[in-house]
Amino acid sequence: MNEYDSEKIADLLSETNAISETSSPDDADIILFNTCSVREKAEEKVFSDLGRIKHLKRKNPNLVIGVGGCVASQEGANIVKRAPYVDIVFGPQTLHRIPSMVQRARKDGKSQIDISFPEIEKFDHLPSSSKSSSTAFVSIMEGCSKYCSFCVVPYTRGTEFSRSVFEIIPEVQHLVKHGAREITFLGQNVNAYYDKRERLDFATLLELVSTVKGLERIRYTSSHPREVTRSLIQAYKKLPQLVDQLHLPVQSGSDKILSAMKRGYTAIEYKSIIKKLRISRPSLSLTSDFIVGFPGENDDDFQKTLNLVDELKFDGSYSFIYSDRPGTPASLLPGKIDKKTKLSRLEALQAKLNHYSLQYSLEMLGKKENILIEGSSKRNKKELMGRTQNNRVVNFVGETSLIGRIVPVLITDIKKHSLRGKLI
Repeated sequence: MNEYDSEKIADLLSETNAISETSSPDDADIILFNTCSVREKAEEKVFSDLGRIKHLKRKNPNLVIGVGGCVASQEGANIVKRAPYVDIVFGPQTLHRIPSMVQRARKDGKSQIDISFPEIEKFDHLPSSSKSSSTAFVSIMEGCSKYCSFCVVPYTRGTEFSRSVFEIIPEVQHLVKHGAREITFLGQNVNAYYDKRERLDFATLLELVSTVKGLERIRYTSSHPREVTRSLIQAYKKLPQLVDQLHLPVQSGSDKILSAMKRGYTAIEYKSIIKKLRISRPSLSLTSDFIVGFPGENDDDFQKTLNLVDELKFDGSYSFIYSDRPGTPASLLPGKIDKKTKLSRLEALQAKLNHYSLQYSLEMLGKKENILIEGSSKRNKKELMGRTQNNRVVNFVGETSLIGRIVPVLITDIKKHSLRGKLI
């Protein structure tokens, strides 16, 4: 989501202020930080990074420094108190106002703060993507109304609201016309999408988008188990454009912890959803999110998480140790876990997850995979890089003229974070 927002900010500034990106902060007239507050470290990193560019403001008083995103939404005026040289503070729903905020900051010489929640207004003012790429993000909904006890998102991005299907389809068509072969739908709770006016749910949106000529793959993130409907499960049977990969956060395998997290489902209900999805799409690769060391989590609770991993055999995960987020109900819960225990559990969980991920990679060895070529390899510009349906990076030798196409590749080797292949 932040990557999408950052791209839109760059497009917005280049369109309205004739500003282009520079690779070095030393050359910049405007420096913006787009932030996340899901984890504690990311929040502290913002102030650390601000400190690193403070000297540039002294050197160039006309430099505009801005902080946006969820930390901005959460901290607001406190950012300017802590770092008075910050000129603009904007929230996730007010990034379309950046050009006017920059203008006012330069004119008045005062810090501008706008962290309001004007909801859909943002999308009405954001320009179409100017980049040609084989993959693209499309934000279809924002905010969350689930209020999980550990999560700050409803307070920083607001409650759920969805864009009109009549805005989304033309955006997808525009991106496909400019070379996109794969679209990733974005939302804090993406499968909660619902167009109230047209009474149209997420599964129906997927069905409509799958008819766009030239679009070959559809992904989405991040989803919630409570919103995996019968029609969404059926979509995996009906729509070949939906990739063989689903990221569905579970967070814990213990019902006690899931209840304390206010997730709204039990471990057996989650397993039932996965069983139905795998019947609908037997080749489905499943990845997830886990929080380790939630307040009150004992050894038995953690073992239930490990058992869930063994049962469902996830193909990867984002795993985190729990950290208190200001203003969330979980931050007030008793039974906090010490850091050493949390890190030990995280290590054990990650080792198990890595084991299954490696097993899936070994199963792919010597087999043909259809790869969407995204560009040149990061490490070797003479090679190409693309992704499998289950989102694995594959590097192989090929001509740059193939970029943007889906090609058959034989998997020849397994690396820690990628695969190697040979063009067939």
